[in-house]
Amino acid sequence: MHETSRVIIVATWVGIIVNALLTILKAVGGLISGSRALLADALHSASDIVGSIVILFAVKIAAKPPDEEHPYGHGKAENIASFIIALLLIVVGVEISISSVKIFFGEQPVAPTMLALIIIIISLLVKEVLFHYKYYLGKKHNSAALISEAWHHRSDSLSSLAVLVGITAAMLGEHFNIPLLVYGDAIAGIGVSIIVIKVGVDLAKESSVIMMEKVLEPDATQTFKETALNIEGVKKIDQLLARTHGRYVVIDVKISVDPYITVEEGHAIARKVKQTLQNKHADIEDVLVHVNPYNKDS
Repeated sequence: MHETSRVIIVATWVGIIVNALLTILKAVGGLISGSRALLADALHSASDIVGSIVILFAVKIAAKPPDEEHPYGHGKAENIASFIIALLLIVVGVEISISSVKIFFGEQPVAPTMLALIIIIISLLVKEVLFHYKYYLGKKHNSAALISEAWHHRSDSLSSLAVLVGITAAMLGEHFNIPLLVYGDAIAGIGVSIIVIKVGVDLAKESSVIMMEKVLEPDATQTFKETALNIEGVKKIDQLLARTHGRYVVIDVKISVDPYITVEEGHAIARKVKQTLQNKHADIEDVLVHVNPYNKDS
């Protein structure tokens, strides 16, 4: 197995184990303390586990070598997984919102106990550590799936922060007999849902752009052009298009060469362009080179 895939799988399993423990802690704590927001946050942590399982399957698929049906490899499996996680976040956010709104149409809620406050502080700290851990690895190994999972953890830590504020407000409201503050726990639940939905929408947009194979901006491909242009025999770069394919890049480039050289010599230059681009830029997986006759007037 490729080292990158191994790192992603280990990080994902760390997330699954931690989230399983947090889900149980929040669910039990929410039931004992009477905190709706904490129960909602437990649901959010549970969704992290589902997302991590999706990542595990996606990484195994993405690690497969190219075949006849997938000549560019299976790298987009990670982006598909990222999109699924985004949809999962949106669904969870809506569920949390509905659950929290219902509280306003029932009897006045009772403020959660101190237990809820302690659990949510633990959750916030753990989730923030997980975010930085997976975001660092995701950037290092250019893994869209791991980065999206990191943001899933960040959304959980932000939701925990909202829950912390809500529980504190509810406890103060009950202590000082301020009815509006007693609903702080429910309001926090709504705040959590908005955060979760926003993160889900942003991840969905980012993943869909990659799946639609949008080409990289000119600034991002300039270094590729410079590499190709510095190769002996290349007179001009007529066109260079680069698109992301999962964690790697695929390039289509049109080069101009001396029109009076042989076909074999032109082919050798094209092969040199491909090899140099792949060797110099680790993120380039494949290069398709088209050779044109050079015309100084064009």
